[in-house]
Amino acid sequence: MSHLPNTLNSYWLWREVREKLQVSNPVYKYWKDTPSIKLNNKYVFVQKNSLPKKYEHVEPILTDLSGYLPIKYASDQLHINEHVFSYEKMRLYKEFEYKYVQDIKFVNIRKFFIEYGIRVDKDSLLHLGRIKDLEITANSTFYNLKDDYGLVVYH
Repeated sequence: MSHLPNTLNSYWLWREVREKLQVSNPVYKYWKDTPSIKLNNKYVFVQKNSLPKKYEHVEPILTDLSGYLPIKYASDQLHINEHVFSYEKMRLYKEFEYKYVQDIKFVNIRKFFIEYGIRVDKDSLLHLGRIKDLEITANSTFYNLKDDYGLVVYH
């Protein structure tokens, strides 16, 4: 399985942690033993099981984001317009599963990859789009999706 759908397996959404704990926004920066990542220079996530002992009690009530990605980050990684994940009238919209956490919409990329048998190496590039707009090369793998859409993995 690709690293992409597993990006958030070990992380909590900082915005949710902050709200549940009622702490200030930048406090995670001072927690030396709590690694964090930032996606799209917008979404901050803190590593699971690394919160200071004082705050560990909140972890059981946080939302598990394993397999999910924020729609903006997912659209950037798949090189497709974010509208595919935003509007029910888009042809591929119903092919994905969604959840909201703190008013941020997440898309289940893992489920999509499993359903279509998509395998991606760590350094591969992805392009999801209409088949007529995709460039299929000798060192790529093409996946035919629904309604004249496809996904190309460039190795």
